[in-house]
Amino acid sequence: MAFTLPPLPYGYEALEPHIDKLTMQIHHDKHHQAYVDNLNKAIAGTENENKSLEELVKHAGTLSAAIRNNGGGHWNHSFFWEILSPNGGGNPTGSVAKAIDDAFGSFEAMQEKFNAAGAGRFGSGWAWLGNVDGKLTICSTPNQDNPLMDVAECKCQPVLGCDVWEHAYYLKYQNKRADYLKAFWNVVNWKKVNELFEKK
Repeated sequence: MAFTLPPLPYGYEALEPHIDKLTMQIHHDKHHQAYVDNLNKAIAGTENENKSLEELVKHAGTLSAAIRNNGGGHWNHSFFWEILSPNGGGNPTGSVAKAIDDAFGSFEAMQEKFNAAGAGRFGSGWAWLGNVDGKLTICSTPNQDNPLMDVAECKCQPVLGCDVWEHAYYLKYQNKRADYLKAFWNVVNWKKVNELFEKK
C-alpha cells in the first residue's frame, strides 16, 4: 500500500506574512513529496510494504536508514501542516492551556523553552511539545526523527512540533532561525493542539 502526499489544509499563501507562499509550495510539493516517494521506494517489495506509517515510525531503529529518514519525514510533515492555521496564534485554549501553566509556569515560559530547543538544535531537526501521561515536556530531535521512534532520546506523544530544517524558513528568514521560531507562534492551531493533547 503506497503512501500519498496529504493536501495542505489551506492555501500556500494562507500563513503569510509569517510563512511565505513560495516556502510553503516548495516545502509541501517538493520536500514532503520527496519523503513520500522515497519511502514508497524503500518499502516496495519488502515485509514493510503493508505496514502503517505509525508502525514504521515506532520501529524506526530496526529499519533501514531510508525508511527511518523518509518515514519520519512523512509523519513529521503530515503532523506539521495540521498544527498550523491561518486563523492560528494567540494564547492556547482548553485543557492544554492549563497543562502548559502546570508544566512551565506560564505560556511565555513554555515559548521560551520551546524556542531554545528549536534554536539550539544543531543542524537540521525538530522542536516538540509532547504529552507524557498527561504532563507536557519539551525536547528536540535530529533530522527527521520524532519522539514516537524507538530510537528517540526523548519519548512523548507530540502535540506541537516545529520544523527547524533550513528548507522550512530560509527563503524568508535566511539564517535567522530565532526570527522564524518567533513568527511560528502566530500560526499555531491551538484548537488542533488541544485536540491532540486530550486524545487518549
